[in-house]
Amino acid sequence: MARVPSRYAALVSTMHILLPNSLKEFVEQRAAEKGYATSSEYVRELIRRDQDRQQLRNLLVEGARSALAGPADASYFAALRDTIRG
Repeated sequence: MARVPSRYAALVSTMHILLPNSLKEFVEQRAAEKGYATSSEYVRELIRRDQDRQQLRNLLVEGARSALAGPADASYFAALRDTIRG
């Protein structure tokens, strides 16, 4: 098992998971195919993507529950771009 440098020790935790051999082999194969140095990096990326999906879902639900603000037409997006550009 890789040792975590002391400067990162407070920022990370260890989690052990049990996988059937078929899943372990799949994770190792996908990690190698996608260029990850370790299977842990691959799994972390999957978790981050799941977090992103959950955040997007929460934003969509929040938007669906909010009051209508008017049509999102060309002038709406033009004004939004102007606001972003400052």
